[in-house]
Amino acid sequence: MGLVDVINISHSFGDNTLYTDASFELFKGEHMGLVGQNGTGKSTLLNSLIGDVIPDKGEIRWQKNVKIGYLDQHAKIDNNITVFDYLKTAYYKLYEVESKLNNLYENMAVDVSDEVLKKVSDYQSILENQGFYEIESTVLKVANGLGVAALGMDNQLKVLSGGQRARVILAKLLLDSPDILLVDEPTNFLDKEHVEWLIDYLNAFEGAFIVISHDYDFLDKITTCICDIETGMINKYNGSFSKFMELKGIKKENYIREFKSQQKQIKNIEDYISKNKARASTANMAKSRQKQLNKIEVLTAPGSTSKPDFRFTSLPVTAQKALVAKNLEIGYDYPLLPKMNFEITSEQKVVITGFNGIGKSTLLKTIINQIPAISGDFKFADNIKFGYFEQDINWKDSNISPIQIVSNRFPKLSQKEVRKQLAKCGLKEKNAMQAVSTLSGGEQSKVKLCMLMMKPSNFLILDEPTNHIDVDTKEVLKNELIKWKGGLILVSHEASFYKDWADKIISV
Repeated sequence: MGLVDVINISHSFGDNTLYTDASFELFKGEHMGLVGQNGTGKSTLLNSLIGDVIPDKGEIRWQKNVKIGYLDQHAKIDNNITVFDYLKTAYYKLYEVESKLNNLYENMAVDVSDEVLKKVSDYQSILENQGFYEIESTVLKVANGLGVAALGMDNQLKVLSGGQRARVILAKLLLDSPDILLVDEPTNFLDKEHVEWLIDYLNAFEGAFIVISHDYDFLDKITTCICDIETGMINKYNGSFSKFMELKGIKKENYIREFKSQQKQIKNIEDYISKNKARASTANMAKSRQKQLNKIEVLTAPGSTSKPDFRFTSLPVTAQKALVAKNLEIGYDYPLLPKMNFEITSEQKVVITGFNGIGKSTLLKTIINQIPAISGDFKFADNIKFGYFEQDINWKDSNISPIQIVSNRFPKLSQKEVRKQLAKCGLKEKNAMQAVSTLSGGEQSKVKLCMLMMKPSNFLILDEPTNHIDVDTKEVLKNELIKWKGGLILVSHEASFYKDWADKIISV
């Protein structure tokens, strides 16, 4: 038995079947990557493992006394405590032992019996053996590795951004030292240096883990096995992500050959039955062939995932200077960055990188007038029409469907045209009709990309557009941005996405 055994589970959302009779095991020490296109059920599977989602059928068996650590970016926590105090809660049991020990010391003024002295000795041994007196240095080591210390260990959690908060929760999860880690897209809110630290940490991690990620370079460096969700099945492959891609390619070729061979066999039998069932001399043979045909377990046609096929709706540009900023100060109650002076031309593609929380998203929200500047000014050229992609996935009404969302934004379009545009962005028809909140993060990003594509513009402002999307959608988006003739500001932590085509990279 593995640390966890997934046995013949099936799960559907309405008419959308995620997987049927799927099984796999996670063994001690295995480092698993969980992959699949957007909407195949990766996050649903993790939620099933922790018991938040119940499969339609099947069973999930955990080994007894296994300590599970799950990265819940939306966990309810006390936002009024400091970052340092929150991280220390990973050791709450040891602090309880310390409290009991201190109580014994206080009572020793009146009771120094052998029983009390033994308890004191036992508690002291627990604290020493489990590293209680190194807690502060251990916390700081992880906090520095993930860039949490730079956020201010004495800052309250309520002042952090969503990405910063997720990073703190990840740090606390690692400090918990569980037997199994379940982590969904950890690199979305980490900078390059911190991703490298996490890679080293996970490679040295003695327990098992399951990690969902669309960052395949990251997966290739940390995995010893891959679970692939595709066409309603979950298949496990041993080896790294690169090895998985090689094995999957071979398996697909073999399956296609087997499918074609079976189809040829079926056609030959059907042709024989058609020619001979009406003849008295061969009717019995035809019936025999029909029984043979009925017993064949027909293979499903090989699935081919179609790539999105979207296009930006571009407007002409005449001005040379698209955006000019003079002594621009950005922030909320206080400036996040020094005063900035810059110009971006009408055809320039600028990428902004830097630590999470340093002010990149705030800069974008300032220049689109979502929040006011603290001081200084900026100005777009008169003919500039910008399109904006926001990093956070927020909807005014998360219970309506993508079709309704797009129709509300573009009321002159027929529902047929709306469906067509969503399909071009890789959203299946059945997903386009369900509540947007029930879609995966990648599918919701595709809805946002769809509306961005449909809005005529000549200047794009994109804040981490690749965070949730699968590799095919990412490749299409990349090619579209390479062909884009207007101005562009892109905030991204994914160097492989932009390094070949950016005109200018600004590291904040």
